[in-house]
Amino acid sequence: MRKTSVTVSQSLLSFVLAALILALTPGLDTALVLRTASRDGWGKGVETAMGIACGCLAWGLAAATGLGALLAASRLAFDAIRVCGAAYLLWMGVKMLLRPRSDMLPPDTVRRGPPRGHFLRGLCQNLLNPKIGVFYISFLPQFVPAHVQVGPYLFVLSGVQAGVSLLWLVVVGCMAHSFARLLRRGATARLMDRLTGCVFIGFGLRLGLSRY
Repeated sequence: MRKTSVTVSQSLLSFVLAALILALTPGLDTALVLRTASRDGWGKGVETAMGIACGCLAWGLAAATGLGALLAASRLAFDAIRVCGAAYLLWMGVKMLLRPRSDMLPPDTVRRGPPRGHFLRGLCQNLLNPKIGVFYISFLPQFVPAHVQVGPYLFVLSGVQAGVSLLWLVVVGCMAHSFARLLRRGATARLMDRLTGCVFIGFGLRLGLSRY
């Protein structure tokens, strides 16, 4: 059974903090918004960020539907997914600790395209990245409190994560030039990756050791 000590409000608060940490960690989404805003203006960067957020919601809906059905069908299968998710988070965390990036915005991260269809570009970048689905399946279950319906609650969490990411990416788009200079510093990149690696390891241990 899932632990009964965590309330819905506590779960949401801890998840918001976790989502904020993840949003602050630069990746493909940050790179796309930065390059779009730098080349085509902050408005197009915001449009790209909205596409990215919608892609996150789509993956969140898929993960919520699948995990909700899986829990209803088999607790053993759900626990297997949970253990695999914990292993994935631990692997990602150790990798970031041992091999941090020296540049968070390498030149070939995002391929250039025509200055149009920015919302669609952001949407497709997330929809065509199955790692996001894997991450949602690995990360979200640990924030589900007892006595709630898993599927709907996971979708709520994915909506919170998409909202937090959207707010941060809007800020990034509006301050594109300053953020680009900061994220290209090797010391910044290594520090961010190592901090995020520690967070991933902590979440992985929490997920692996929890009882559902």
